[in-house]
Amino acid sequence: MTNTAPKSPLGGLFTAGPLVLLALIVVAALTRVLPHPPNFSPVAAVALFGGAYFLNRRWAVFVPLLALMLSDLVLARMHGGLYGTWFSSAGIWMVYGATAVIAVMGFGLRGRVGGASVLGYSLGASVFFFLVTNAGAWLADPMYPKTFAGLGAAYAAGLPFFQWTVAGTLAYAAVLFGGFALLRHQLPVLRAQTA
Repeated sequence: MTNTAPKSPLGGLFTAGPLVLLALIVVAALTRVLPHPPNFSPVAAVALFGGAYFLNRRWAVFVPLLALMLSDLVLARMHGGLYGTWFSSAGIWMVYGATAVIAVMGFGLRGRVGGASVLGYSLGASVFFFLVTNAGAWLADPMYPKTFAGLGAAYAAGLPFFQWTVAGTLAYAAVLFGGFALLRHQLPVLRAQTA
């Protein structure tokens, strides 16, 4: 006899495995409100992590985006003014778009999570995020001429921050992937409910 009950639109989100993933991603994203070097951020790491472990691919993309938006709202509330204008800028779409693509990149880690693969994907995600968001700065900021030279200037201006993007992605990936591996080892239910 087969189970013909309709599938929940929440795709099993409210079971132990997905709830633990959700909690880890939201907590990591909220660390953006703590003092940190510029661009030392969990954004790419949480996107890869969600893509690697959520069984439901829609949730794998949506949850990191939701966590990013939650942390952006908290930052806007804390800092107001200039940070609040972030929501009306074109740059936000580049960041959110890059985050969604990185979550999809995380699908490639499914069943293949290990130190070398997480390192490679984290470096690739950092480079991708840098390229997309600095192209967004070039498009949105009137100080950059809309020429190849202007694009080059936008990338050059972003280079001092790139080291922090890489460092943040690697640090948060180590904590998220390593911590979750330990949890899965201790709690077998997490293995059954996550990719």
